[in-house]
Amino acid sequence: MIALTDVTKTYPGGQDHTLTALRDITLTITDKEQVALMGPSGSGKSTLLHLIGGLDAPTSGQIIVDGTAVHDLRGRALAEYRQSIGFIFQRFNLIPTLNVLDNVIAPVIPYRTNFNKTARARELLDRVGLADRATAPPAHLSGGQQQRVAIARALINQPRLILADEPTGALDTDTGTQILDLILSLETTTIIATHDATIAARCDRTIHTRDGTLTEPASSHPDRHL
Repeated sequence: MIALTDVTKTYPGGQDHTLTALRDITLTITDKEQVALMGPSGSGKSTLLHLIGGLDAPTSGQIIVDGTAVHDLRGRALAEYRQSIGFIFQRFNLIPTLNVLDNVIAPVIPYRTNFNKTARARELLDRVGLADRATAPPAHLSGGQQQRVAIARALINQPRLILADEPTGALDTDTGTQILDLILSLETTTIIATHDATIAARCDRTIHTRDGTLTEPASSHPDRHL
């Protein structure tokens, strides 16, 4: 489903220097595979997620997702591609002036859909155990509840791919485990950037990054559900 070939990402630096965030990354992830992306801060985990999700463009190389050449997308085609991705972030990024239901609906408000937006949002809130909090503002929810809203929001457009950047990093251990259970139950191709080895152990594979490169072959976790 996902194929990266010789992907490099650089950013302008001071005094005519450049910062290399990723260097010559070649990687394949199969359909419905759940992959952990591990590495220290600044190793390129978030950059890799942003490139795959179309939030940023590679300096060089190719990114193919489900037959789509993401590195070539521009304008409306890029916006439509982003709409097919479910993004989950560490800080939830909920809109404080909207209630829970409207936060879930927000990503699809500008678009025509083949489903009733409100009905689907209510269905998703029920799925994440928050059907009774639809009219609550985010500030009245716990951190774990806010992340559940963020997961429902990520699923509103029936994404083909979930990209999660430290989704449990702001949560206590028990709540983080519940959130991970929920994410892994989605049975969608998923990439989770994390510092937590226990999260990685529950995924199909772990990919390690350091200084913008893959430092070792991916390792399998056949017992991830045990």
